Amino acid sequence: MKKTTILFILLSVTGIMQAQDRPQPKAGKAPVVNINKPQSFTLDNGLKVMIVENHKLPKVTFNLTIDNPLFAEGSKKGVDLLCSNLIGNGNIRIKKDAFNDEVDFLGANMGFSSHGAYASSLSKYAARILELMTYGALYPSFTQEEFDKEKAKLLEGIKSQEKSVSAIADRVTDALAYGTSHPSGEYTTEQTINNITLEDVKANYNSYFAPDHAYLVVIGDVKFKEIKPIIENYFSSWKKKNTKYTNYIAAKNVPFTQINFIDVPSASQSEIALVNTIDLKMSDKDFFPAVIATYILGGGFNSYLNMNLREEHGWTYGANALVGAGKYTSKLKSASSVRTVATDSAVVEFIKEIKRIRTEKVSEELLQEVKAGYIGRFVMKVEKPESVARYALNIETEDLPRDFYENYIKIINAVTADDVMKAANKYFLIDNTRIIVTGKGSEVISGLEKLNIPMFYFDKYSNPIEKPKYD
Repeated sequence: MKKTTILFILLSVTGIMQAQDRPQPKAGKAPVVNINKPQSFTLDNGLKVMIVENHKLPKVTFNLTIDNPLFAEGSKKGVDLLCSNLIGNGNIRIKKDAFNDEVDFLGANMGFSSHGAYASSLSKYAARILELMTYGALYPSFTQEEFDKEKAKLLEGIKSQEKSVSAIADRVTDALAYGTSHPSGEYTTEQTINNITLEDVKANYNSYFAPDHAYLVVIGDVKFKEIKPIIENYFSSWKKKNTKYTNYIAAKNVPFTQINFIDVPSASQSEIALVNTIDLKMSDKDFFPAVIATYILGGGFNSYLNMNLREEHGWTYGANALVGAGKYTSKLKSASSVRTVATDSAVVEFIKEIKRIRTEKVSEELLQEVKAGYIGRFVMKVEKPESVARYALNIETEDLPRDFYENYIKIINAVTADDVMKAANKYFLIDNTRIIVTGKGSEVISGLEKLNIPMFYFDKYSNPIEKPKYD
């Protein structure tokens, strides 16, 4: 056993030495990506249908997406989630057990939510699977029994998260960033769930599950001329709702950098999040530079934040940064769970790395590495039906150019270090950042106060409170 191990090590070392003597291979040309264009038509009720024929395999997928504007649920927050959980748990066309048995017998996958439905199967069953999908999506039977079960599950989940530091941190972060009256800032509680009745769920479905902003993407071994009349037959009876939506004021960033502290006495570590709200759309010219800048800051193992907080200081298992993009206000968030004793020091390092990406050009080596990673992941996904469906949907809902994904690789390769720095200065608003710290106040507040950053205190539901007092 020992001889085998030694021999393996010697061979490995020899291989490494030989590899070091060889010149590094040069990067080849960027791969050419061909994405099939969908054939489209629109029903009188507003449903837009996109069909992508792909006859490589005898399979087909159906993706129904309802792209409604944002809406708030107020004192009944959770009604849309309950509606989502109940859709697919029975319909008025076929008994629940018979429905599930037939889906299993046909070897299909099917799922439902309050924002659409999904189904996949062998293409020879396409018509029947689509019919079953419409049974679940368009003709649900909301029963009191199923409602009580799902409601109980939600209440149990809320109770189990009451002492979770990460759950509290996530809830308060969104509430402070967007405001609790905004759809992105409101949260569920036991009270809001208990306010909901079965009739509320039915009303939610009747108002928002509508074809007005709906898209059906079909991909696979089907022919446009054959599947089109089937779709028209199953979906033409779906009625428009003409639901009116409220326009929400975009969330604003704070006028100065500040620490928002949430005291959780039982916390064994601190949750730190630096948050800005941003208005970044996929159609913006600086979309890719902003995404790449975020990845360099905290998207991978070699990112600035991870190399600093984890590798250099050992305060955390990992640090990350995420950027949102879309039609509505989103957020840029840098976050990590750190050791309690390092809370104030970690805040300093977060600020340091964000300032670094705003003032110091990223090295060409790291930039090329990040861009290569994005291109590689894109190429790996581009053949998957769910990816093609997402791309087709994004072009419609995000107002993207028709050749957006054909030029994806070309646009990423064109991003420069100057572009990254410019995007970082536009979106990484370190002078208007909420530094949200959730942790054990008795051990970390004194250290945070020494940073001379204005501090404000909130309870675990984002309500402002006085500074906690400790003996």
